[in-house]
Amino acid sequence: MSELPVFHATTILCVRKNGQTAMGGDGQVSLGNTIMKAGARKVRRLEGKNIIAGFAGSAADAFTLFELFEKKVDQYRSQLSRAAVELAREWRTDRMLRRLEALLIVADSEESFLISGTGDVIAPDDGILAIGSGGNYALAAARALVHNTDMDAKTVVECSMKIAADICVFTNNNLTLEVL
Repeated sequence: MSELPVFHATTILCVRKNGQTAMGGDGQVSLGNTIMKAGARKVRRLEGKNIIAGFAGSAADAFTLFELFEKKVDQYRSQLSRAAVELAREWRTDRMLRRLEALLIVADSEESFLISGTGDVIAPDDGILAIGSGGNYALAAARALVHNTDMDAKTVVECSMKIAADICVFTNNNLTLEVL
């Protein structure tokens, strides 16, 4: 019996700097050693809201969580922190949702959070969050650029994602970028 190959699905980076919030995600989806898709869109702006979200992990699980997060945002009148906490609570306690394998980064003009199925809701100290197979590369590059250059958040995300794509075989240069 052979094991199914593992999906490596993304790199997502969110940077908040000088009143600007930028989130970028690459477009690559890999199955084992094969690139299945190069132009996936894993960063989205919530319709009619100044909130952006990016996801990593199982695509079906991520879409389910994205839709549930949208409902929480509507339910809590666009209060990002409340919606994030309530999503994490429901994700952790619901028997079906608990099995979903994905991570979310959500942000508005004031706050940003990483949300996990274990109940984690993490707000970064330095305004930088990253997830996915190339997340640590993008995070390291973004921290270096934020603290040592005058680049704005959008430029930091663009440069950091390029660095991650140059290092991580599961990350490409097909960038989706949203800016608030």
